[in-house]
Amino acid sequence: MQLLLAGVVVLPLIGALAALLPAPPGLRGRNPDQAVLRHGVTVTGVVLAATIALAIGFDHDQPARMQATTDISWIPALDIRIHLGVDGISLPLVVLTALLTFLCALYSYFKMPTGPSPKAFVALLLTLEAGTLATFAVLDLMLFFLAFEMVLIPMYFLIARWGGAGKQAAAWKFILYTLLGSVVMLLGLLLIGVKSGTFDMVALATDNGPKAQLSHTVQLLAVLAIGIGLAVKAPMWPLHSWLPDAHTAAPTVGSVLLAGVLLKMGTYGFVRIALPITPEGMHTFAPYLAALAAIGIIYGSLACLALVRKGAKGDLKRLIAYSSVGHMGFVLLGIASMTPTGVNGALFANIAHGLITGLLFFLVGALKDRYGSSDLDTLAGSTGAALYGKAPRFGGLLAFAAVASLGIPGLAGFWGEMLAMFGAFRPAAGLSRPAFLTFMVLAGLGTLLTAAYLLLVVRRVCMGGHLAAEAAPGEEPLSMDAPTPVIPDIARYEYAAWTPLAVLTVLAGLWPAALLGLTNPAVQQLLGGGK
Repeated sequence: MQLLLAGVVVLPLIGALAALLPAPPGLRGRNPDQAVLRHGVTVTGVVLAATIALAIGFDHDQPARMQATTDISWIPALDIRIHLGVDGISLPLVVLTALLTFLCALYSYFKMPTGPSPKAFVALLLTLEAGTLATFAVLDLMLFFLAFEMVLIPMYFLIARWGGAGKQAAAWKFILYTLLGSVVMLLGLLLIGVKSGTFDMVALATDNGPKAQLSHTVQLLAVLAIGIGLAVKAPMWPLHSWLPDAHTAAPTVGSVLLAGVLLKMGTYGFVRIALPITPEGMHTFAPYLAALAAIGIIYGSLACLALVRKGAKGDLKRLIAYSSVGHMGFVLLGIASMTPTGVNGALFANIAHGLITGLLFFLVGALKDRYGSSDLDTLAGSTGAALYGKAPRFGGLLAFAAVASLGIPGLAGFWGEMLAMFGAFRPAAGLSRPAFLTFMVLAGLGTLLTAAYLLLVVRRVCMGGHLAAEAAPGEEPLSMDAPTPVIPDIARYEYAAWTPLAVLTVLAGLWPAALLGLTNPAVQQLLGGGK
């Protein structure tokens, strides 16, 4: 198990280096580009197999215990250690990361985004995977920071080199926001390490450990600094403005990984660092975090409603990006409740959002490739997508993903949001219940607004426009004689890349205990100070 977890973290890095080397003559296939793309599929596939083996070998009777641990001294003078391990909180995120990266590599093998050499693309994809997996597996604050930062450069280049219109500006906005947030976070992590005498996250999470050295003032300063860095990545309103531009400009696989994995690094940091290590500081800031989360839920939904209306020239990728602001608001609300119910809901919503929004970005990217545009007015026009008639399986899957995203019972999106609101209904002792009830009501209103804009998306894209009804204000109705483009239905490689996400969305909705059984004991121990 130790070797498996270490291999899961290190193998993508080795694969990234190998991708830059010339392919051996027997492995080149038809051309070098095909060989390096196949290399990406192979490495990510091996990593996924290793994470599945790790999940099978995990002791499910003791999910609160750190397993597959490696603890080696790295910088003795600063007591920084190469400390790895997984428990019921981090294991699902490790598996989700490996799955989404493999599906992105598989999709790219058949549909490589337009841009420079595939060698650099595959190397960046594998480096991104290594950094994300390390973020969820490391148990040292300094290693967490290094892994947290490691993903920024690959994602910057994926957007800047393989993105669409406005890619340079979007990439710079992404890197500047996240780097500035990370600098502030580093100060908070250093403050904890200096005042407690250790960077070990496991030791710091216990009540009778080094955490006792952290005064109330130190905890307040640490939570404020660390929280800003994590909130930028989460993304929390009003620190979210980099996200829509990054998603709109990113290639399909970049959007899938950004929404499905990178956003989870911020919320995971709140659960793994802020809640157990600085509980007093977190208790003070929890109402403010919950308030911003509730505002984010409403704001994200209203932004989506504005984009989906006729004549708004709204971009479908941008709409899904704004929906992520709302969905991650539920995660932050659950964390802010500081209750086992709320935190379990947040962790469940993390996984559900990764599956559902990953699928949505795959579908919208494929629709843009087919139609040449992701503009909603164009897709809804009389010569637009009308997927139910032109590509019924594609339309059915898009409708399924939209319904799953709005949180209908029986699918994965329901449980996390419901548990997060339950956590807000009865927050931790000492938190203002009237305030949290207000936040819960706002979150409930957000679910109604979410249903409204997603159903409008399905109606406009899947059912198609109706001439004058779909013409923008001041424009002439479209002619019935306009040429109707042929839209291919789902291809075999798309089935291979998208089916696992759809199946897991159903399974998580019908059998939530499989995930909650892993997270709940670990959350109880985390909130109980290691007891």
